[in-house]
Amino acid sequence: MSGHSKWANIKHKKGKMDAVRGKVTTKIGREITIAVRMGGSDPTGNMRLKLALQKARENNIPKENIQRAIQKGAGALEGSNYEEINYEGYGPGGVAIMVEAMTDNRNRTAADVRHLFSKYGGNLGESGCVSWMFKQKGLFIVEQDGIDEEELMLMVLDAGAEDFEAADDQFEITTAPDDFEKVQETLEKNNVKTVVARITMVPETTASLLGDEGVKMMKLMDALEDHDDIQEVYTNFDIPEDMED
Repeated sequence: MSGHSKWANIKHKKGKMDAVRGKVTTKIGREITIAVRMGGSDPTGNMRLKLALQKARENNIPKENIQRAIQKGAGALEGSNYEEINYEGYGPGGVAIMVEAMTDNRNRTAADVRHLFSKYGGNLGESGCVSWMFKQKGLFIVEQDGIDEEELMLMVLDAGAEDFEAADDQFEITTAPDDFEKVQETLEKNNVKTVVARITMVPETTASLLGDEGVKMMKLMDALEDHDDIQEVYTNFDIPEDMED
């Protein structure tokens, strides 16, 4: 990625979601439930569940909420029947946007997403129109405080990491999806705490927007991330530093 941190979009989203704790708890609960339904309740053999539980820990989700979500996925408790839907489109200035949703009403969610794109100067596209601009990657963020950069870099590269860089007082470690678990195990074994550990979509190139287009794009991202049915929003918009928080 040129000119900016891979962490910027995740950090922006995390800051927004921190402000609405109940909403993020609900969204992560859905992820856990779906993961259990698809692969069982043992995270050892269910990478998707392991990642969802990691996200729950990052966001300080109460244990009782996690357990309730697991029970729903296992069928012990009743819950809505959610399905996963992905949307792709363009924001202001033609920046690429990918949206991952979980919904119990496909028509409602599609209409809402289309409305939000249109409201903020974007347009919803066909499946595949922007996904080619992104690659799935494992991403770890480690605070620089007290960490020896060279030692950490050698450690993770030996474990299979693809890239390592220092940015914004953090170290960013990128892996192929298949190497994510090995790198995570190496970090845990060496007592290296991560701020973020997840598999995400990283754009191959980024696009900058100026003035009103940048403001509209931030509003569109906020509106999408605030929607109850939307789990993740990925974009190649290069968020300016003065807009990150």
